[in-house]
Amino acid sequence: MSAKFLTRHLNSVDETYFQHLAQAMRFAGTLAVAATVCFVHALLPFLFERTGSTLIGRLYDRMVLNRRRKDAKEERFSTSVSARSA
Repeated sequence: MSAKFLTRHLNSVDETYFQHLAQAMRFAGTLAVAATVCFVHALLPFLFERTGSTLIGRLYDRMVLNRRRKDAKEERFSTSVSARSA
């Protein structure tokens, strides 16, 4: 395997290996908790009525919305740098 193959994703999310490892493990932990909560809710519907969806919503915000904000910020920065150099 080439180094480019191994680092492509890390570069795309602007994280080191260990930053990415920590983020992915936190994400996996939250998913495990959400799955457990949803399982308990399936058996006992009066428990955890909103907990599962709240956890999933937070994961969505962390993964998708924050990435979009970062991409927009980088796009604004590159546009402003291009405008200055023109």
